[in-house]
Amino acid sequence: MARPVFDADSGSVRVARFRIGELVFHKLFRYRGVVFDVDPVFTGSDAWYDRVALSRPPKDRPWYRVLVHGASHETYVAERNLTRDLSSEPIRHPAVDYVFESFEGGSYVPRRRVQ
Repeated sequence: MARPVFDADSGSVRVARFRIGELVFHKLFRYRGVVFDVDPVFTGSDAWYDRVALSRPPKDRPWYRVLVHGASHETYVAERNLTRDLSSEPIRHPAVDYVFESFEGGSYVPRRRVQ
C-alpha cells in the first residue's frame, strides 16, 4: 500500500510504494530484503550516485534503505528497482531484531522509538 512521505526540502508530499517493515525484492540484483527507512527523494551524495547508481534511477522519487536477506549490510535503493517480495518469509539479517519488534502476517512491525 502506498504511503505519503513528506519532502521537507521541497515542501511536497510524495507517495512511497513501500512502507517500513515491508518485504521487497531487488529486480536487478535479485535479492530479498526489508525496508527500514524511506526517503521521499534521493539523499545521497552526487559522487555516490555517479559511482554506484549505474542504471541512473530518478533522484526525485522515493529511495529506500533495505536490510539484505542473508547478509550483514544494508543497501540504498531507488523505488523503480524494487518490487514486493511475495514469499512472506522472514529476513535473516543481524539488525532485524534491533530495528523491528516482530514479524506478523508477512511483514515486520517497527520498534517504537522512545522520544
